[in-house]
Amino acid sequence: MKKILVTGATGQLGSELSVLAPSYPQYDWVFADRTQITLDNLEMLQSQLEAICPDVIFNCGAYTAVDKAESEKDLVFTVNHLAVELIAKYAREKNVRLIHVSTDYVFDGTSSIALDEKAETKPINVYGESKLAGEIDCLKENPESIIIRTSWVYSKFGNNFVKTMQRLMQEREEINVVNDQIGSPTYAADLAKAMIDIIESSKWIPGIYNYSNEGEISWHEFALGIKELGDYNCKVVGIPSSAYPTPAKRPSYSLLDKKKIKTVYNLEVPNYKDSLRKMFA
Repeated sequence: MKKILVTGATGQLGSELSVLAPSYPQYDWVFADRTQITLDNLEMLQSQLEAICPDVIFNCGAYTAVDKAESEKDLVFTVNHLAVELIAKYAREKNVRLIHVSTDYVFDGTSSIALDEKAETKPINVYGESKLAGEIDCLKENPESIIIRTSWVYSKFGNNFVKTMQRLMQEREEINVVNDQIGSPTYAADLAKAMIDIIESSKWIPGIYNYSNEGEISWHEFALGIKELGDYNCKVVGIPSSAYPTPAKRPSYSLLDKKKIKTVYNLEVPNYKDSLRKMFA
């Protein structure tokens, strides 16, 4: 029986994988939180991997507090870069399949067309820099890895934009949401299923893939979709990013082109509205 190790088990993606896992009893699932897989302590991490001895690793663990990352650079790079490098090296030496999750924040946001896997990377914040460094050394240490870049992840688990909006729309009469950052949300349950589909597939084609739901929207439009589904009375006002300054810059355009993953692994990618409806249900 193949053993699948899921790092970051209590995060959005890890939690959605744990919901799906019982439907795949042919695998021995190991869901490791930050005490079992310690991404910020490389010595411990090495021995933890050796103790678990997985056949497949879904590396969903990461430092994702984008604004806080600006002032915690060493920690961010340990978790998002050095730990990834170590996991990739371990996977190569032990012949383990590795799927590592990355982000649209590796881009600078100046594109006007959907970004494919070959688009130029140029992060504009510490989080994006750390994730790009992780990608580069992941493939350097283990060219057989699969990296999936995703964007705007939400889920019924953890903290995310959808749950924040649901709360604010019930508490307030009016909220402001930026309307000049364009991309597409990703329902973590859809991404979790895609990762399992890749493992279930008869082929393993390493490299970088993009995955997010279909649709091209702003955060403001996303908020309006949440308002509609939740039937909230709150007024949602669109504002420019300049009116909502944050410690970390965000890419203004980071829509991902999903053609590659759809073609190679024959995946159906749901529209963001259908997935949002599913989460609400």
